Amino acid sequence: MLKLIVIKELKNIIQSPKFTATFTTLSVLLLLSFYIGINEYKYSLEQYNTATLLANDRVKDTRSWMGVSYSTYREPKPLQYLVGGINNDIGRYSTIVHSDEVKLRNSAYSDDPLFALFRNIDFSSIAMIVFSLFAILFSYNAINGEKEEGTLKLIFSNSVPRAKYIIGKIVGSWLGLVVPLLIPILLGLLLLLINNIYLNGTEWLSLVSLIFISIVYLTFFIALGTLVSSVTKSSVASFMILLVLWIVTVFIIPRVGVMSAAQMVEVPTISQIESQQDAYSKDRWQIYMDELSDKWEKRRAAMAGMTDEEKEAYEDDMSYAWMEEDDKARKQVEKDIADYNQKLNEDYVKRKIVLEQLALNFSRISPASLFQLAAMNLATSDIELKHRYEESMREYKNRFMDFAEKKQEESGESGMFTIKMSSDGGFKLNDGRQEGGLDVSELPKYVSPKQNYASLLNSIILDSVLLIIYSVICFGIAFAAFLRFDVR
Repeated sequence: MLKLIVIKELKNIIQSPKFTATFTTLSVLLLLSFYIGINEYKYSLEQYNTATLLANDRVKDTRSWMGVSYSTYREPKPLQYLVGGINNDIGRYSTIVHSDEVKLRNSAYSDDPLFALFRNIDFSSIAMIVFSLFAILFSYNAINGEKEEGTLKLIFSNSVPRAKYIIGKIVGSWLGLVVPLLIPILLGLLLLLINNIYLNGTEWLSLVSLIFISIVYLTFFIALGTLVSSVTKSSVASFMILLVLWIVTVFIIPRVGVMSAAQMVEVPTISQIESQQDAYSKDRWQIYMDELSDKWEKRRAAMAGMTDEEKEAYEDDMSYAWMEEDDKARKQVEKDIADYNQKLNEDYVKRKIVLEQLALNFSRISPASLFQLAAMNLATSDIELKHRYEESMREYKNRFMDFAEKKQEESGESGMFTIKMSSDGGFKLNDGRQEGGLDVSELPKYVSPKQNYASLLNSIILDSVLLIIYSVICFGIAFAAFLRFDVR
């Protein structure tokens, strides 16, 4: 009996005229999302490789380790172009120089605002919006539609257990919607292989998990549609209720959650942070210049009463010591500024983490948010992406600067201009730089932050479990409601 009910439901779905239209549209969108994602990834990877080579060449062409700078870039990841998340909203590179704070700059959307206006079509947006509508379209009249057509009364004129019937309806609906969707998804995976998009083991496991989460998300809306259909008498009423619930779930709750959290946790803006950093930097450099002026006044006072020959000899003896003393004071200023900037950034990050966690917890009321959060975590395009890269770049900056200072000491660079005069050669200018550029063969390499599958899986457990629980609750209520449903 259960098998017959499942088969009947499958036939009703597959033979429905709306199935052909909706399934074709959804398949085209899914394949289009894979195609666009593949091309975007290839283009971004080409840009990344070119920019990295140019950054290395710029260091090679530099003639002094004094004040040398470098640029580190975010490495494109294939899944980030299937689940965009914040990938295009944050910067793509940061300059590594002693006087600047590490900060990602030039996002894809800041360079091309037109794409920010319309956004890209990616797999996650199609799954979140279209999958849910697809499920609602075929489940809103699962029960009350049968009653309106009179088939429900006819079926229960025979000895058909209600429990078996509702289980058969749910299983049939699930198979009729989920199994066909696997076809365009598998074709999308084939496109990855055809285009030589190589995924590592972690990425393949993440992609499989992403498909699983998408199916769970679709399952929730099948359950929700069956539930509403079981508690309403009219299919028109159930469709309107589901449409309102879909709008609230997909669009309203996630945004209200963020807005509510923003009212509860105060976080300074980036402009406020930068203003504080700039003010401190100016004050600290002014103090340094005042102290440096006082030092030179004392040095000149120490030479008072000396003859010109004595002054020249004294300056020759003391110039290197003075230079080292001034350079040490300059480095201390740079360190003080860097420490202050880091302190402000750490405070900002702590406040932002509290805000983000509160906003995410509020938004988790919505199954759409649960799916989106899980998808972004699996694709590593989650809200922590910017923090992970900037932290890794700060760590690299420390290694890079230590290496540059070591090389500067080994080469004897002073970073100062000196002029020597001889009777034979006249004036000779020494700018403290090496001839022929720098040897960068031992330069530390920047490595993008890596995440293993265990950590990714751990990051989606809460959202996945909640999504499954929501689905089970809907199925349970739908089951209980149908047992009391008036089939006449």
